[in-house]
Amino acid sequence: MRLGRGRVVGGVLGLLAAACSPLRAFNAVVPKDGGVRLVARDAAFGPDPRQRLDVYAPQGASGALPVIVFYYGGSWNSGTKRGYAFVGRALAARGFVVAVPDYRLVPRVRFPAFLQDNAAAVRWVRVHAAEVGGDPDRLVLAGHSAGAYNAAMLATDPRWLGADRRYVRGWIGLAGPYDFILDGPVTRATFGDAPDPKLTQPVTFAGAGDPPALLATGDKDTLVQPRNSDALAARLTAAGVRVERRRYPGVGHVGLLTAVAKPFRGRAPVLADMAAFAHEVTR
Repeated sequence: MRLGRGRVVGGVLGLLAAACSPLRAFNAVVPKDGGVRLVARDAAFGPDPRQRLDVYAPQGASGALPVIVFYYGGSWNSGTKRGYAFVGRALAARGFVVAVPDYRLVPRVRFPAFLQDNAAAVRWVRVHAAEVGGDPDRLVLAGHSAGAYNAAMLATDPRWLGADRRYVRGWIGLAGPYDFILDGPVTRATFGDAPDPKLTQPVTFAGAGDPPALLATGDKDTLVQPRNSDALAARLTAAGVRVERRRYPGVGHVGLLTAVAKPFRGRAPVLADMAAFAHEVTR
């Protein structure tokens, strides 16, 4: 089963959760980038225990650095920020302040509660960026899988960030679902209460004035079809939005993210491409 329009996707997203959940164990053993500090741990951006974020920053940095907010995946029903320290440290080592938030998960909540949490995390960053060495006016949103969906919705749909969306200089989606049918148990559990399913889809909102996007996929991804990124890239390009489309041969769904980790960077230049894009759009 594949995640694509007209295909059954619920089982795929279930597999996605299973595929992503071991990343906490992966994070525990994988070598991390040095020269990075954890400058905020479990900072609260809301009253719920899941509304917490960690922030990483380069040691000895001077001035206000651009900020990346990274959202992890896991079918909107699993995941923890502690499993993605390797991503936060990798990006911070390349000259960014990096916030990695948790957010409320299905089945406890449904759409759009997790997007409201994602937006609240951005607002926390805007208020506290200077305290952790960041520039509140130079933001990049990023995410993998369901987290890429979260980043896409915040970047393209003005309902969530409101006036703060003007400070999003760009966004990065790794293997994101952006154009899919709500026809399986996982998607029904996540989006089934939405009055209009079209209003849950990033391709619905993509249009003129959206921030630039880097959309990356692995050509061996059988969980979230690369055609999701192709569809969104086409919609954005037609609206005059700058899009960088990256396709990595021989890389699968989880491998796209683990290529960010030190031992696996030779498999695909995912980290280098993310950093180059984020630096360029925040100049």
